[in-house]
Amino acid sequence: MTRRTPPQTEEGWYVLHDFRSIDWDAWRNAPDHRRSRAIDEGIEFLAAAERLEDADAGDSATFSVLGHEADLLVLHLRPTLADLDGLERRFEHTELAAFTERTDSYLSVTEVSGYMSQEFFDEDSEVEDTGMKRYIESRLEPEIPEAEFVSFYPMSKRRGPDHNWYDLPFDERAEHLSSHGDIGREYAGRVTQIISGSIGLDDFEWGVTLFADDPTDVKELLYEMRFDPSSSRFAEFGRFLSARRFPPENLGAFLAGETIPQETSADTHGGSHPHGSGGSSDPAHGESGAHGGDGSHGDHHGDEDVRSELDEIGVYAGQPHGEDVHAVVLYSAADSDHLFEEVDGLRTNFDHYDSHVKTAVYEPESTDRDDGGADGESASENAETAIVSLWETERAADTAAGFLADLPEIVRQAGDDDGDSWGTMGMFYTVKAERRGDFVGTFGDVAGLLDDMDGHRKTDLLVNREDENDMFIASRWDGREDAMAFFRSDAFSETVEFGRDVLADRPRHVFLA
Repeated sequence: MTRRTPPQTEEGWYVLHDFRSIDWDAWRNAPDHRRSRAIDEGIEFLAAAERLEDADAGDSATFSVLGHEADLLVLHLRPTLADLDGLERRFEHTELAAFTERTDSYLSVTEVSGYMSQEFFDEDSEVEDTGMKRYIESRLEPEIPEAEFVSFYPMSKRRGPDHNWYDLPFDERAEHLSSHGDIGREYAGRVTQIISGSIGLDDFEWGVTLFADDPTDVKELLYEMRFDPSSSRFAEFGRFLSARRFPPENLGAFLAGETIPQETSADTHGGSHPHGSGGSSDPAHGESGAHGGDGSHGDHHGDEDVRSELDEIGVYAGQPHGEDVHAVVLYSAADSDHLFEEVDGLRTNFDHYDSHVKTAVYEPESTDRDDGGADGESASENAETAIVSLWETERAADTAAGFLADLPEIVRQAGDDDGDSWGTMGMFYTVKAERRGDFVGTFGDVAGLLDDMDGHRKTDLLVNREDENDMFIASRWDGREDAMAFFRSDAFSETVEFGRDVLADRPRHVFLA
């Protein structure tokens, strides 16, 4: 008898879906002062949970459930079961709880498995792929996306006489999940997910929570996945519950039967939700085998002290992401043609959102061009291709970063904390077409000077492959002071003056490279 080897798993935060129905007869018959107290205490509890006043980490959200199964869904993610247990007990002490009855609940824990990255589980091994590392972190400690619509359902893998998931060899199971994840990737930017394991914790084996601004995106995704063998042969589903998110401060409108605003009112109780949009793309039902995103674009080196210092010497540094856009930049070692195809697919989904400004692939520029560039200079041998995505809001940029992190051979993301070096990035270089050769040639001259500077590691000129006049410059230094020494130099001042003549728009240096 052949014993199948189960994939290893790593667990993260515990997840509680708490479904409540309202005793509407009791609510209508209650005196005004009691209903007012219930609203105040309900808002206080729900808002405090979203602000994480009870724990150092996690997330919470409140939803209005559609249909007869429940009226309210309170979703909690916390590092320990004790955290969830405390939240349940505290809610029962509110006046609001007296008007509710728990109709259902689901307990699970976030997880990653060997289907996704066997390297993650190898002893003494470190995951070097930046995109994979971010994805693993996002699966174990996800943030609840701020999308309006949520769909939750539990599921298990089939163990029948004809189709038994657990009798399949590991490689065959992994192939099924990879194919399943490919479908999910087509919905990147439209549907995000939190998948959590519940074997031994609840009735099914996994809980799947899907988030979207348009409910039909979830419908289309699940319909398409039903035809995939991973679902058609091997998946068994529980009940589906759908809901709309609302801020706790709008609990009164919910209980009054009014239209529930999806945004926090300025004059209501409490504060706004503290987190950005997160979760991962690629809904891959059940055991995690798809490579998704993380919904975060890292810490930024662009602190105010640097910008103030540059301002004193007459250098315009701008804001970390620009005044009117938020930039996400990742670097890849993949073939640029293949990378462009992948990015183009994501961009099609990004274009569904009004907040999307642009997403483009930037390739290293050779400076030995026939258009007047300096002879003998070529692109750095270790220069990487960059993906730049610009958005009108930080939340949208955070979400896009998660999807972009799943692109092939991502080696790092601008803004990642790299203790042994310091990076800068000059962005928004729109070169006048007739002066392009001058710009590239001058970059070659400056690059030669940089090679002789203490602490300089590399500087690359990257060009939008769809617009040769759209460029940016990325540099890496041993430390901050090494870079600042260059910005204080006469060579840099002369370059800035030169730029006034050859650039169509004002550039700015952004410290997140």
